[in-house]
Amino acid sequence: MEIIQICGGNRLVGEIEISGAKNAAVAILPATLLIEGVCRVENVPNIADVTTTLKILNLLGSKIKYINKNTIEIDNRNLHNNIVPYDLARSMRASYYFLGALLSRFGNARVSMPGGCNFGVRPVDQHLKAFAALGASVSPMENGMIEVVADRLTGNSIYLDIVSVGATVNAILSSVKARGVTIIENAAKEPHIVDLANFLNSAGADIRGAGTDVIKVYGVDILHGTSYAIIPDQIEAGTYMAATAATGGDVLIKNVIPKHLESITAKLQEMGVLVEDFDDSIHVSRQNPLNQCNVKTMPHPGFPTDMQPQFSVLLSIAEGTSILTEGVYDNRFRYIEELRRMGVQAQVDGKVAVFQGVDYLTAAPVKATDLRGGIAMIIAALVARGVTEIEEIQHIERGYENIVEKLSALGAQIKRVTVPDSVVSHAL
Repeated sequence: MEIIQICGGNRLVGEIEISGAKNAAVAILPATLLIEGVCRVENVPNIADVTTTLKILNLLGSKIKYINKNTIEIDNRNLHNNIVPYDLARSMRASYYFLGALLSRFGNARVSMPGGCNFGVRPVDQHLKAFAALGASVSPMENGMIEVVADRLTGNSIYLDIVSVGATVNAILSSVKARGVTIIENAAKEPHIVDLANFLNSAGADIRGAGTDVIKVYGVDILHGTSYAIIPDQIEAGTYMAATAATGGDVLIKNVIPKHLESITAKLQEMGVLVEDFDDSIHVSRQNPLNQCNVKTMPHPGFPTDMQPQFSVLLSIAEGTSILTEGVYDNRFRYIEELRRMGVQAQVDGKVAVFQGVDYLTAAPVKATDLRGGIAMIIAALVARGVTEIEEIQHIERGYENIVEKLSALGAQIKRVTVPDSVVSHAL
């Protein structure tokens, strides 16, 4: 078993390059299934969720060629399978994008229910509603499999009852080659929705309005091969911004789109952190104590839910009392119990967590409960007194490329350590 070991107390100083966006990559790679040609995808993050996605594509018959570690060519001219099995789908939430992509390509798809981080109830009913609106029939099967079938997909109006990134992506994927026009209302507006639409448009799709709450998809018969570079990862950039602020550091964060970071920047500035934007980079530094701050997560362009755990660490060491409200998921505070081991003073009531700032955190053995909760433990360990050991790091590696190497380059005392499986971990 591998763990991450961190000796806290070092300021993060230097420059860091942000990788391609995880949430864009796990939508764009399945979207290549719609293209009966060769796609070259650049700025692909080297993370576990991408590895799983590529394994699924290979199983479906895709021919995958690595140009370098972040550039891939995918040839989908000879697909021979439309089934995504449980053992692959269970490890990542975005596996459900194969439903929309395979339905559009074959008129039939069988995919097991997705896995990924556990934030409480995260149903796929809005995805299935979109498929049904386009003329597909949906059948639950044994072993958690879902089958969607359509003789011919036909454009229609789709109103999403909640703002759902996943359902918006699947609605786009399943309507790109449908006959006629599809109108998706109450659509998600996240940057990776725009990136998916831009990718498909570069291959000959006709998608308009991505980034607004109404997306119109004019169906086309054929999509052609294309070359496309994935946008920088908004959440990875925000994570390093938070880590810099937590350690009182001074870091230039490169390969970013500052506009995607505006809600994160605004809250950091409210807490007394210095943030300076450039064309494709952002400079973050802090010299003074962190101010109290209240944060509420919301769909884009609001404060991202995927930055909630990272900011919980900042609020825990800020002066005074801060309130963090989760406006997207029902159960995203499971990680706080682990942070309490390190001295975080927080009370959770449903979707609200109240933090009382403390002077310092103390190292302790902890377990990553999910992707973003795990990265919050890394940030806490960077500022804690002593040596922290973090288990279950596979959650973290689902979404962060070279996290140990990148933090080491900024001056953190961090390393991966292999320990025998027989070592008994701390009790939950």
